Amino acid sequence: MIDNYIGLFAAGVIVFLFLYNSVRILREYERAVIFRFGRLAHAFWNPGGDGTGPGVALIIPFVDKVVKVSLRTVAMDVPPQDVITRDNVSIKVSAVIYFRVIDPQRAIIQVEDYLYATSQIAQTTLRSVLGQQELDDLLAARDKVNQQLQRIIDEHTDPWGIKVTTVEVKHIDLPQDMQRAMAKQAEAERERRAKVIGAEGEFQAAAKLSEAAEVLGRYPIAIQLRFLQTMREVASERNTTTFFPIPLDLFAPFLNAAGKKE
Repeated sequence: MIDNYIGLFAAGVIVFLFLYNSVRILREYERAVIFRFGRLAHAFWNPGGDGTGPGVALIIPFVDKVVKVSLRTVAMDVPPQDVITRDNVSIKVSAVIYFRVIDPQRAIIQVEDYLYATSQIAQTTLRSVLGQQELDDLLAARDKVNQQLQRIIDEHTDPWGIKVTTVEVKHIDLPQDMQRAMAKQAEAERERRAKVIGAEGEFQAAAKLSEAAEVLGRYPIAIQLRFLQTMREVASERNTTTFFPIPLDLFAPFLNAAGKKE
């Protein structure tokens, strides 16, 4: 009798372990790559899925090997790379790459470790592409460089079932002497712009003064009106000393008379 109970208990434990190991729960963003005796297969039962997820999938315990793959976008940092630009400037460049798996079977079968492989191809492509750029183009046209990096890396990872969506150059570390040279160049450029703006201002002011002198020359009464306006502005200020400019035209008759007497 006791032996029967022990046998039933053992059978129940075996059935429980069998069912426990035959059930796989796959989340919405997960897919399963199943190998049965080393060959690619599908789950026996996966309602609502395609045999690889998501949902509940039944497999053969101890026969099927399940590899889970996430379909979410992965953000991977590319370590700083030593790059020599086309104009022979040594820099360190770091970047970030965004990619996701679009074909789980190819991501597992075609490459041993798709994360490591994507990281390596991103590093080599970063050095290769940036080495063909001049420093000024790299600093000014970063969006164009990012698009070129994304296109080249995506072409290499497409056979692995990997889709590279974005590549962004994060940081460019310049040598100290190059930073000082660029700072001097920027300062010289600002001084040049300031001098040009100042010269343009002087030119416009001179042009306006010339026009004003021409108008005053055509209308002498305008000089008197301007004189009165200036006197009003001076009188409105609280000054202890006030200078009254007198037009030389007032002394013209006296000067003419004195000249005739001589």
